[in-house]
Amino acid sequence: MRWLIAFHIVFVVTWFAGLFYLPRLFVYHAEAREPALREQFKVMERRLLVMTHIGGALAILMGLALVGWWSQVDAGYLTTTHWFSAKMGLVVLLLAYHGMLVKLRGEFARDACRWTSRRLRLFNELPGLLLIGIVILAVAKPF
Repeated sequence: MRWLIAFHIVFVVTWFAGLFYLPRLFVYHAEAREPALREQFKVMERRLLVMTHIGGALAILMGLALVGWWSQVDAGYLTTTHWFSAKMGLVVLLLAYHGMLVKLRGEFARDACRWTSRRLRLFNELPGLLLIGIVILAVAKPF
């Protein structure tokens, strides 16, 4: 079980690296005026999104393995604690955010993104807020 937790944390960190940095690349991309630089950002965004997909998929896989293990140990625990439901709600929001990154990357790849760099900067703050909530719920289990 400790190995599952360790790998879950490693892959969550990998996932968040992409969730934090990809929108920052979008900001730079939106502000770039030189065609060669814009093309370079497209390559960087595509490659980073692949890493983000892998980190996210493995984080979810390890998380599901943990849920499976925990349900074997104490079948009622996860259904009687509200912190877990709240955490899963935040993870769903995180998945929606990830989906928005996929959509934005596609728009940037087609030179069709109309988001301003300011809007992208604000959007870039969301995973940090979700991370704070998820960690507090997972560690402190406040309710």
